[in-house]
Amino acid sequence: IMVPNLLLCLSFGYAAALRPTCLSAQFRRPGDYIIGGLFPFGTDTINLTTRSEPTSVGCERLFVDGLIWALGMKFAIDQINNSTSLLPGVKLGYDMHNTCFEPVVALQPSLLFLTQNGTTGIGVLCNYTDYQPRVTAVIGPHKSDLCMVTAKLFSFFLIPQVSYGASSEQLSNTELYPSFYRTVASDKSLVEAVVLLLNRFGWNWIATLGSDDEYGRGAQGLFLSIAANHSICIAFEGLIPTDLADPKAQHQLEDTIKLINNTKVNIIVLFAFSQPAQALLEQSIRMGLSEKVWIGTEAWIMSDKIATTPNIQSIGTVLGFIMKAHSVPGFQKYVADLFSYVQQDKFCQESREFNHLMNSDVVDTLCKECDHISLRNISSVLRHSQMQPVYIAVYSVAHALHRALGCTHHVCPKASIKSWQLLHFMNTFPFTVNGQSFKFDHTHGTNTGYKLIFWSWKNGTLTYLPAGDYEDSLYIDKSQIQFHTADQKEPTSECFRHCKPGQFKQIKGFHLCCYDCTDCPENTFWSAKDSTTCTPCLEHQWSPVQSTRCYDRSEKYLFWNEPLTIALLTLMSITISLICLTAVLFLKSLETPLVQASGGKLNLFALFALTLLCLSSCLYIGKPSNTLCMTQQIVYALCLNGCFSTFFIKSLEITLVTEFPHCAPTLLHWVTRRRAWLLVALCLLTECSFCVCYLHLGPDHLQPDYKSLPTEVLLVCTTQSWLAFALMHGYNSCIAFVCFLCTFMVRTSGKKYNIARGITFAILIYFIIWIFFIALFATLKTVLKSVTQISTILATTLGILGTYYMPKCYIILLKPDLNTVDYFQNSIKEEPEEDSQ
Repeated sequence: IMVPNLLLCLSFGYAAALRPTCLSAQFRRPGDYIIGGLFPFGTDTINLTTRSEPTSVGCERLFVDGLIWALGMKFAIDQINNSTSLLPGVKLGYDMHNTCFEPVVALQPSLLFLTQNGTTGIGVLCNYTDYQPRVTAVIGPHKSDLCMVTAKLFSFFLIPQVSYGASSEQLSNTELYPSFYRTVASDKSLVEAVVLLLNRFGWNWIATLGSDDEYGRGAQGLFLSIAANHSICIAFEGLIPTDLADPKAQHQLEDTIKLINNTKVNIIVLFAFSQPAQALLEQSIRMGLSEKVWIGTEAWIMSDKIATTPNIQSIGTVLGFIMKAHSVPGFQKYVADLFSYVQQDKFCQESREFNHLMNSDVVDTLCKECDHISLRNISSVLRHSQMQPVYIAVYSVAHALHRALGCTHHVCPKASIKSWQLLHFMNTFPFTVNGQSFKFDHTHGTNTGYKLIFWSWKNGTLTYLPAGDYEDSLYIDKSQIQFHTADQKEPTSECFRHCKPGQFKQIKGFHLCCYDCTDCPENTFWSAKDSTTCTPCLEHQWSPVQSTRCYDRSEKYLFWNEPLTIALLTLMSITISLICLTAVLFLKSLETPLVQASGGKLNLFALFALTLLCLSSCLYIGKPSNTLCMTQQIVYALCLNGCFSTFFIKSLEITLVTEFPHCAPTLLHWVTRRRAWLLVALCLLTECSFCVCYLHLGPDHLQPDYKSLPTEVLLVCTTQSWLAFALMHGYNSCIAFVCFLCTFMVRTSGKKYNIARGITFAILIYFIIWIFFIALFATLKTVLKSVTQISTILATTLGILGTYYMPKCYIILLKPDLNTVDYFQNSIKEEPEEDSQ
């Protein structure tokens, strides 16, 4: 945990008016044994995010609590040096450095402490038993995340490190951190105290928040695990951003307050340092969060800066635990005297000479701001600051050194002592400080217990009232606590409410006592037999949200009376009418040169096939069955083949005339007149054989689809064998492709009619339509699948009709003067290319 901190940023005008002192020179002194110190003299690191080279990192704002802790270490060592019973005749030195609350800053002095005594280099050895580092022990740092970095370094060399503020439970692992000690209790003790407080008031429906750092995450994680075993339900848990300069931080705070408000909890447990805690409380005040009971820790509850936040009283009731710590006799007078001494030139000169003896040029203390403050600037923080943990930490090292040297109450030999030799005495022997006995437990920590503090407001003045304490058990003096409620009674913390029919109890948090009433989702229903889950409906059934029963699905397919169906049938009727009119026109003009050149009676057969193709659209309307699904593809393939077979015969005739003129007289009779009908029959028979394969390999069949539509079962025809589908329709595509190859390069004179061009465009339209059809047909699983098939049929028919037959109808009806033997005779013969010269 962290003692309350106060950030002091002096204005330039005041700094200039104040005479500089030599306070910054008071943090190094030579001695027989040097104790290192890591203290946060400042905050707000500079150039950390833009740092591209391994240069030193500093901080720009003075942290007064860190300064007071460092002065506490100096005070303790000065006391020990003047003592006649503890380390008599031995002079302890000290070397304190700034951490700026940043691991990257704390690493530099930590490495300095590890350097071989009298040098600035760290020896690389196989055995460090006889290695003598610069310092005998280290006091600090304060925060857990810094200790996790530095403790691994010091633990490798087995240098005793005693923190005065790191409370993370992870640091209790003595295997990972064998030389790490602390004079504060771990977060586990604090969390146990908070859980007992919640149980004592009967609060079991709470929210918990932690700062997004090692302390907040660790303490909150411990709290969640312990609370689960004490019937405490967590309505909301979240992390508060620590980088408040981040643009996203404000949105995170707003979202956190909104979520807390939605949970309707009355109790909030907050594990955070003062800065993120202040940001959260300020945001709750701005957003008008209703009065809550805030349970805090020493990390923020004693912060003067939070206490002076405008309208802070509106947040509600504040309770919290702080570590039991006695005041250190003589410390405030010592600080006052020191501030008078640092203004004296003679004292400052001596201090600077001591600094030179410590090789002060190696690493700067980075506390230049210390020279520009006065006692008045720190007096308010000095009264509340918890200095005792630092004081005890120094004495723990001194007592261990006293025993390691074999000192008596009168004399102490100045022998060479290795740092690791102190560990045995720190682990096993108790020590006394100002009449109070202390001993490190098996986790290398001390537990002096906690005081329960209540924020009491009277006439706008805040008083920290003791309302109980915790050591082995929790004692609460409820008479000292006045809750900020309308009747000043204890607020209740309701964990659940009664659910409506169709809602199930969704367990939330870590205990069965807390749940949300959640609507049963679609296709599930609530049963009184099991109120904690929703039962899924059967496959052929459905249910709406928040339902207590299931309903049978209605069937869905393309109905005859749907507007879309009527539109398609209308289009089909128009298409058939156009085909019939075209057929009548061709029949009346059967003996004309145009109809004869286009294929004669083969045109009538092709138009008949197109008519049947259009009528097959009706197979896709209405309730499908296995028979209908099978018939759809067969009828489509045969009708289209009947039309394409006539194009195929005409394309062969064009190829013989244009590409093989010498063979044409011999072979043309095989593709004209009656023998052309044999080729049509052969094409149809081949397609029939593929249809038989289609039936054998796996025809389309009816497949009920229960997933595509929420309340209906979709009846669709599903392709069982894509190989059979490809064979049957691929044959027509092959015929079409041959027709395209035979016709697309044919050229005629402007004075002749190009029959090949009509076939080319008809086939091209067919391919374009099928490209879109295949893409849609393979992916659609709704009634639009049937609509797509009907549209493909009608689009193909209209495409063929428009590109091949309509131009001929135009000539018959509107240009009868072109319907002559001369215009159509030899119209398919390829014209020779003109000489380029």
